[in-house]
Amino acid sequence: MLLNCHTYYSYKFGTISIDELIQEAIDKGYRELVLTDINNTSATIDFIRRCEGKDIRPVVGIDFRNGAQQKYVGIARNNSGFRALNEHLTYHLHSEAKIPDRAPEIADAYFVYPLGAVHPKDLRENEFVGVRPSQINRVFGDLRNYLEKLVVLQAVTFRNKRDFNIHRLLRTMDNNTLLSRLPKSEEASPDEIMWPRQDIYEQFRDFPQLIRNTQKIIDSCSIEFAFKQSKNKKCFTNSPAEDFILLRKMAWDGIRYRFGEPSPRVVERIEKELAIIKQMDFASYFLINWNLVEYARSQGCYYVGRGSGANSMVAYLLRITDVDPLELDLYFERFINPARNSPPDFDIDFSSRDRDHITRYIFDRHGWDHTALVGTYITFQYKSVVRELGKVFGLPAHEIEKLQVTSDPRNLDDIGRLVQKYSKLIHGFPSHLSVHSSGILISEEPISTYSATIMPPKGFPTIHFSMLEAEDLGFAKFDILGQRGLSKIEDAIHIVRENRGEEIDIHDLKTFKEDQQIKELLKRGNTIGCFYVESPAMRMLLTKLEADDYLRLVAASSIIRPGVAQSGMMREYILRYRDRSRCVAAKEEAPELYKLLEETYGVMVYQEDVIKVAHLFAGLTLAESDILRRGMSWKFKQRNEFGKVKDKFFSNCSEKGYDHGLVERVWTQIESFANYAFSKGHSASYAVESFQALFIKAYYPLEYLVATINNGGGFYRTELYVHEARMHGGKIFPPCVNRSNLETVISGKVIFLGMGFLKSLETTTIHAVLNERNRGGYYRSLQDFLGRVPISLEQVSILIRTGAFNFTQKSKKELLWNAHFILSKSKKTSPDRTLFQQEVKEFSIPDLYFHPLEDAYDEIELLGFPVTRSPFGLLEDLKLPQTVAADLPKLIGQKVAIVGSLVHVKRTRTSKAAHMSFGVFVDFEGHWIDTVQFPNVAAKYPFKGGGGYLIYGEVVEEFGFLSIEASELYRLPNENMEEPSTRLKVPKTLALQERKA
Repeated sequence: MLLNCHTYYSYKFGTISIDELIQEAIDKGYRELVLTDINNTSATIDFIRRCEGKDIRPVVGIDFRNGAQQKYVGIARNNSGFRALNEHLTYHLHSEAKIPDRAPEIADAYFVYPLGAVHPKDLRENEFVGVRPSQINRVFGDLRNYLEKLVVLQAVTFRNKRDFNIHRLLRTMDNNTLLSRLPKSEEASPDEIMWPRQDIYEQFRDFPQLIRNTQKIIDSCSIEFAFKQSKNKKCFTNSPAEDFILLRKMAWDGIRYRFGEPSPRVVERIEKELAIIKQMDFASYFLINWNLVEYARSQGCYYVGRGSGANSMVAYLLRITDVDPLELDLYFERFINPARNSPPDFDIDFSSRDRDHITRYIFDRHGWDHTALVGTYITFQYKSVVRELGKVFGLPAHEIEKLQVTSDPRNLDDIGRLVQKYSKLIHGFPSHLSVHSSGILISEEPISTYSATIMPPKGFPTIHFSMLEAEDLGFAKFDILGQRGLSKIEDAIHIVRENRGEEIDIHDLKTFKEDQQIKELLKRGNTIGCFYVESPAMRMLLTKLEADDYLRLVAASSIIRPGVAQSGMMREYILRYRDRSRCVAAKEEAPELYKLLEETYGVMVYQEDVIKVAHLFAGLTLAESDILRRGMSWKFKQRNEFGKVKDKFFSNCSEKGYDHGLVERVWTQIESFANYAFSKGHSASYAVESFQALFIKAYYPLEYLVATINNGGGFYRTELYVHEARMHGGKIFPPCVNRSNLETVISGKVIFLGMGFLKSLETTTIHAVLNERNRGGYYRSLQDFLGRVPISLEQVSILIRTGAFNFTQKSKKELLWNAHFILSKSKKTSPDRTLFQQEVKEFSIPDLYFHPLEDAYDEIELLGFPVTRSPFGLLEDLKLPQTVAADLPKLIGQKVAIVGSLVHVKRTRTSKAAHMSFGVFVDFEGHWIDTVQFPNVAAKYPFKGGGGYLIYGEVVEEFGFLSIEASELYRLPNENMEEPSTRLKVPKTLALQERKA
């Protein structure tokens, strides 16, 4: 009887989860349920899957509405009807056209109009008018003559009064209004609950034909999807057989490129993989990826294949990845095996600017009707809901902020308690549909077979469901990501070619892995700007591991991840690496476990380790082990299979007689990082990219740093990469109208920052400057510039103040005076093309006062950092300590005072929830100072923004990594920048030695 049921995937309207809706129907005596979310099919696939094994039959459709106004409910008679409904909805979502008053002609679907929208005599054969229980009296009139066209239309949007309140709050948020001003037309009727089946029969007892009509519709509907069976494009060529022949040929062709003459071990691995690929029918999947990277190379697009796909020798031979799986003993079954529940996927990273181009190629190559981006659900979070509900109730901002942090309801008034109560109830609801970060589906059947699509701003159709539902259906997605690290490498290769006239073979990994200069950079942690290995934590880890080779970098790439680090196993890995006696103790405690993890000293480092431990230590099947590996995400944890596997893990270990404390510790490792740690192949792919970046940094540091600056930096602010370039001998200049482009440029060792870095300088102004320079050559003077470029006084003032006209040899103040004179009567120059340039009268003005810091302050305002002056040159004339970072190795265990310019602060919490921080600085000579501020120090001496700091503390050393445990921390005042009352009084207790900035 329920033709119009909503879940909370009727975004900001529905209030019931899929499981709650199903359970509610079972409890109320129903055996069929029609899911019709509003202009959305997000829940459909999961709804059908979840109905399996339960005593309820799923029927699906769509509730077509304009805003809250219902136009009609479409119900799919079969899969063909569902596809047609999806296509109808997709058209309107893409075009943003309103839903029409009348439904389209779709033979395999029924349409139910709300009472009063269409007269029964005007209906087609498959169209009906729906009558709510509250409208039953209206049937006694003229409608009695059309009983055959009437059905029961009891909408289900909530379960009870509390749900109804949630619904009203959601509608108010959606309408961005106050609860008291929410129009009734924007909310559902309070009776949109699921009445017991017998109650519906009772309410329509005078018109049993409506019950029969409704049941007839439901009985004639049937929809089925074969879950966990491949839905991907079946053939790359004309048939699976031809696909496999081509795949084998391309693999053997790749042997010559990768190995020359292959060893028997290589041949054995290839044949093994090809056999599994054929068995699993994945030849077309490999070929589609191969075709993609072939196209990328033909277009000059640099890429890196990573993820568990790097475990595949065939992928290595097809140049999808650059990781040799035999070198790292990567087993193919981690990527594809018959027991694995989830489909595999390749992650292929492209430079950020190439990603959309590559994505468009995929859609063009495989058809826009058969290709779509994967969706994802953005969910409501507690604090944001508190903020929104505070607005709904008209609370002022300061009260809302109080509600976000107050946990004791006794300190709140009635409104405050309501806000917190309903914020907790709404927390976790899906808010709206978004786009998965990388996933693309290429389907054998049209995408509309499974879902309608939205059209996000980038212009690629996106399905209504997420990666998990796609996997349930049997899709192996194609992950295409944009990455700045690759953009830096791609740009650096081009800049080296332009500046040095040299070509780089960026795929010569065998040479890179043995290069001594690269090893030295790694060992010293001198990795600034290099992908994935430049953060303070990674520099520390590399130093402690003495990581000067590929294998240790592969391990470091995974153990730095949050789960391993937070579980304490990163530290344990370092301790066991440095002190092998700890390995002996670990081996004696659990020899079976240690044997499985011997390569990583008995510590779980990679995702494969979870599978090993679960399968070989705890006795789970490979399929169950894979559920543990991927099952730590919140959504997957909600699935019944995860809980069952967890219980089996403990029961199996108990049967094997393992110590319960050991089993608990092993489970803690699994739980803490299984969803965060990398697969070994993924770590290896990142290590490959790091080696490529390190090679360019080692031999072409200035070119690499310019590429880094032009791609938005990396882990740190642009200022640090400019500093790093200066440390490598670069001569850095502010933007120049004659030498700079939109981006930073280099000639020899001379670097001019790009005009694009100037705050408030409009992009149209930059293009005008560059276009005219390309047309007419360098600008000879300010007057020549103003005569050729349409520009406002405000915009030219920015260029003058940043030093863009330094080539004129005139002071900024003189240039500004002239600019004001020339533009005094017009808002913007309007250059005329004339045969002879009219001379502008020049004036001789007296010398004006100039302070040495003026340029630096202009640069800080316009660029965000000083270019022509060291940050230490901005400090007041104070007596400062002479100690620098190079002195610290001789001062281990001693108290020191040192000055540093702040680079980065990482704040974290201890196990007791206290705040502590790690500060990274550079000293007077430009070298690193690493500090730690424990909770008592962090509370007493907090960081107060960027600039110079006086640090006092003890020098400590751990495994070759030096840092200062700070006991006092003072921000140093800038000259003429702060009021005298705020200036630092240097503590007498520090006994500082004299040094001027």
